[in-house]
Amino acid sequence: MSTFGEDLVQSLNEALAHAKGEGPAIVHTPVTPREVRKQAKLTQAQMATLMGMSVSGYRKWEQGARRVSGPAATLLRIIEREPNAVRRALLASP
Repeated sequence: MSTFGEDLVQSLNEALAHAKGEGPAIVHTPVTPREVRKQAKLTQAQMATLMGMSVSGYRKWEQGARRVSGPAATLLRIIEREPNAVRRALLASP
C-alpha cells in the first residue's frame, strides 16, 4: 500500500476511535485574528508582516472573508501567547 493509502487508513481509524469516544482528541478553539492583534497591540500592517502575508490578505481574515486554518492558526495562537518570541525568532540572524 502507498504511503498515502496508509495515512488515509490511519486517519480513518483515528476518526472512528474518536467517534467511539476512545483515544485522545485534540480540539482547537477558534482563533480570532482581530482579538490576537489587539491584545498584541499591533496594527494590521504590523500583524500582516509578523504573519508573513499581505495586509489585504490579513484584513480579509479580520473581515471574515477568509478563514484562518492550519499553520496560520497555530502561528496566531503563538502570537497570542508569546508575541515577543515570534518577533525575536523573525529578527534573529541565521
